[in-house]
Amino acid sequence: MKKNNPIALLPIGVFLVMYLGLGILFEYVLLIPMGFYNIPIVVAFLAAILVACLQNREVKFDDKLELMAQGMADKNIITMLLIFLVAGSFVGVVGRSSAESVAYFMLSLIPARFAVAVLFVVACFVSTAMGTSVGTITLIAPIGVAVSQASGFNLPLCIGAVMGGAMFGDNLSFISDTTIAACNGQGCAMKDKFRENFKIAFPAAVVTLVLILVLSFRTSLSGAVTHEYNLIQIIPYVLVLIGGIIGINVFVVLLIGIVSGSLIMLATGQTAPTELLANMGSGVSGMFETCMVAVLVAAMCSLIREYGGFEALLSAIRGVFKGNKGGQLGMGILVGAMDIATANNTVAIVMANPIAREMSEEYGVSPRKAASLLDTFSCIFQGVIPYGAQMLVAISAANELGFSVSAFEIIPNLFYPGMLLISSLVFIFLIPQRGEHK
Repeated sequence: MKKNNPIALLPIGVFLVMYLGLGILFEYVLLIPMGFYNIPIVVAFLAAILVACLQNREVKFDDKLELMAQGMADKNIITMLLIFLVAGSFVGVVGRSSAESVAYFMLSLIPARFAVAVLFVVACFVSTAMGTSVGTITLIAPIGVAVSQASGFNLPLCIGAVMGGAMFGDNLSFISDTTIAACNGQGCAMKDKFRENFKIAFPAAVVTLVLILVLSFRTSLSGAVTHEYNLIQIIPYVLVLIGGIIGINVFVVLLIGIVSGSLIMLATGQTAPTELLANMGSGVSGMFETCMVAVLVAAMCSLIREYGGFEALLSAIRGVFKGNKGGQLGMGILVGAMDIATANNTVAIVMANPIAREMSEEYGVSPRKAASLLDTFSCIFQGVIPYGAQMLVAISAANELGFSVSAFEIIPNLFYPGMLLISSLVFIFLIPQRGEHK
């Protein structure tokens, strides 16, 4: 019999109180800009691990270190860390100008009436190719502001379109940290998770596009956006996207992207060799905190599992959610709650992974579906919370250009996360499941 000990979940509670509590204090009481992201998340996890080490005096400290080492040495954790670092290098190579070229090319090609729809589609493409929603919003949100001012479209609508498209790619991209975390945590191939996810995300994106077009045709236009672009810079994105879809090993795909991106950037004079290396280093450095969080969560969860915390949580879940479909919904709610607490969908997935893996065995959910559910529901919640990095970066981009917009003006225009939630529920409860054992 497995242990059942609710007290073993205390370290997770300590982390949430520290991170969420201080985040709310900084963001909404002290009014510190980006307050949630001034909290050192690594320190919060170290405090949680300290609590875990102080628990269960029957286990010697050396044995606890051994348990943590076993958790950190898991093959999936090592694979996840390496992919994070290589993906960071790719993003550092391709840089800002490639994403901007995609946006301005599309805006020059399509009539101004469809400009907001173009923003959504471009954000979908760029985030799927780059694997980062925050990076996509950083690059495309200023273009969204320019579209609003030049054409007369509502600014919250333009920002909402960019954010929705960014979350589409965050959910589907082969090099997104959420995809990497979900696939490696559940032990499934990225192409299998992509196919599972695409059936849910694509209908949601189509409905979102229709809603944007309906609103666009009700707007009186006053102008259009024009800007220079360089199409050759799009090639690395396209290669990574195609390579991922056809199932090439993710390391090979990223290597192709890095090499092609480096050659193009050097050949077109966009960067010098020394600057290119520095950009690669910056991209890798940007992944260090995410890597450290993955390692610390693996260590903490090893202790919690040994103490009986996961079995206690599973017992509580069994009492609420029944059957395969109930288990799927339970996974979604679990990762959603983690995301609301941490305001970081990657961290939410990493924390939920070990619990979800046991749930998948309990409820008969395939690894690819479990990975899809974790990634999808984390993106649904991350895409709408007013204190998430995506929302804060979008508001900051508008403010830097001299335009004021609030989270509560943008939220009603976030059509994609809402449609993604509806699509997810439809696929869980209404669409017949086939080959679930695979």
